[in-house]
Amino acid sequence: MPKKHKDFYSSREAAELLGVAVSTIQLWTKNGLLKAWTTGGGHRRIARGSVEEMLKEQQSISVLEPSEQHLSVVIVEDNEQQLRLYKKQFCTHFMNASVVTAKDGYGGLIKIGTMLPDIIITDLVMPNMDGFQLIRALTQVAELKHSMIIVITGLTKGEIEARGGLPEKVRVLTKPVSFNKMENLIRENILIRAA
Repeated sequence: MPKKHKDFYSSREAAELLGVAVSTIQLWTKNGLLKAWTTGGGHRRIARGSVEEMLKEQQSISVLEPSEQHLSVVIVEDNEQQLRLYKKQFCTHFMNASVVTAKDGYGGLIKIGTMLPDIIITDLVMPNMDGFQLIRALTQVAELKHSMIIVITGLTKGEIEARGGLPEKVRVLTKPVSFNKMENLIRENILIRAA
């Protein structure tokens, strides 16, 4: 247990406190979600206040999540109306789903790193950190290799390619999306994982 008077944590201490992998802490510091610096000896130090803020964020997420859920979902979308619609549809079609939302890639990165969800749904065009940056960051987290990533976008295939494209495993649905199509995609993924 770290001493109380320290104003920083090591990556391992921060990971233990936040209940995530060290690789997630590294990703969060790299993306500026946790304030950190490197010592002359090359050791990463994470600001105590930054870790405490992240703990508060985690506690607010856990209040929203019933503990015995079977499907965990993070939806990242900057359009408030669209976000509410997706969440309502998920809760209707997947009774045992725990759904958490974020309005941009930074918020999504925090919630995804905390939950390690089964399903990640994201828009591509968002303020601060867009969906392309979010997905690139997520591909660096080994603990998320089994998470299904679904993009819901108004961009065409050509526009997506012009912006660097997406990893092969990412499923792309075009707005306006049919929730039945999304539901079938998710149920198919659940069956494949259960097999």
